[in-house]
Amino acid sequence: MSISVDTFFLELNGQGTLQAQIQQMIAEGILSGRFHVGEKLPSSRKLAAHLGVSRITVTLAYTELLANDYLTSKGRSGYYVSENAPVPPKYTPTPRGNETVDWNTALARRFSDGDTLTKPADWRDYRYPFIYGQADRSLFDHANWRLCAVRALGHKDFDSLTGDYVDQDDPLLVEFIARHTLPRRGIAARPEEILITMGAQNALWLASRILLNRNRTAVIEDPCYYALRDLLNHSDCKVAPVAVDRDGLPPEALPDQTDVIFTTPSHQSPTTATMPVDRRTALLARARELDAMVVEDDYEFEMAFLGAPSPALKSMDRDGRVIYVGSFSKSLFPGLRLGYMVGSEPFIREARALRSLVLRHPPGHIQRTAAYFLSLGHYDAQIRRMSKALAQRRAALDQAVEQHGLTVAGRGVLGGSSIWMSASDHVDTTRLAKALQGQSVHIEPGAPFFSEPNRPRNFYRLGYSSIAPDRIAPGIKRIAEAIRDY
Repeated sequence: MSISVDTFFLELNGQGTLQAQIQQMIAEGILSGRFHVGEKLPSSRKLAAHLGVSRITVTLAYTELLANDYLTSKGRSGYYVSENAPVPPKYTPTPRGNETVDWNTALARRFSDGDTLTKPADWRDYRYPFIYGQADRSLFDHANWRLCAVRALGHKDFDSLTGDYVDQDDPLLVEFIARHTLPRRGIAARPEEILITMGAQNALWLASRILLNRNRTAVIEDPCYYALRDLLNHSDCKVAPVAVDRDGLPPEALPDQTDVIFTTPSHQSPTTATMPVDRRTALLARARELDAMVVEDDYEFEMAFLGAPSPALKSMDRDGRVIYVGSFSKSLFPGLRLGYMVGSEPFIREARALRSLVLRHPPGHIQRTAAYFLSLGHYDAQIRRMSKALAQRRAALDQAVEQHGLTVAGRGVLGGSSIWMSASDHVDTTRLAKALQGQSVHIEPGAPFFSEPNRPRNFYRLGYSSIAPDRIAPGIKRIAEAIRDY
């Protein structure tokens, strides 16, 4: 019995090479039970003509499936589903009973009641995606990342791929951070003072668990990174929001009972304000006066395309009270989930132990791939490419915003990848964002960034890292029209 050629089709936006897609298509047919042992596959010529691909592509796919025992070849007769092909499981699912658990009482804690911003899964299909923190395929050096990943899979790196670091990290990645990344921020650190994390958010969680308890108070910026606020609200500590101004967090506004200060001085999240050096000095002095620790989230310092970035707080710290948090997720791609934290050795020792209890360590292969990408110069080349593109998009955005009379509430003086906007007080940007989705426009409403109660509803954020320059002006025009018609 022969399988009809009409059974096969390629997805419009399929992932991988054509050969890989054909292999996957046939393997899935066998594993799902649609194709049975002994059934004949269409000839390579016929399937190639049907799919609109070269015959050699189909032949190579068949050959690979033959090598993996999914198919068998019978002389000149063609290819058949092999007797040794994986057999799909045959079972009847056990009928589910009616659950009797009362989850309202069974759950000791709830973590799903926050208002973390959600990004539409199909945001790449939006014509005007003013989305923040997402990777632009046209700017990412995918070819060299793939080469680094393949190199990290080699025999020489077998231990980094398969080994259990327990509570340690890839020495090559740690060494690069210590020798190259941190000195650019004026920071000197030994390997014992560096910990690799699953992104900046993981680092913030580790810091909060180590430095805070029910008797201590954490200061956060208002508005701030909403995930930080939510994770602190789920801890036992007291949380004190302090309103930021055009220069970021004002030291004189810190309450006297402050124990830990969370701040984003390079690009305040979300207003993008850059804290001047004199205020950084004043903030460290106030922290010393309060005997408070400072957690510095130094995100987007690499995106300073309008001027040299200010020195990190950690570089100015003489007391060892600053915990520095960095991330490669924004500058490379968010799915990487790779960051790092720097602090005095006693703190890092505890952070390392806590991380080991929760997830042991970030995957070794990812760490080694990143180490190669960084050390071979690909990362610096990408930053230069991204900075040039962001500068062009920022100029187009500034011009369009001014042309259509929109109000900028915060604009990074050194660069960044977003600007903070405000509309009239009567405009609810959560509703505005939903209305704009119908016009293929994505903006981020600002209310989730503020601490309760009485959150302002009229702010919004415009990211420009993933929108084509020629679509910025038409997108801004639609936003301006929607605000006028609100």
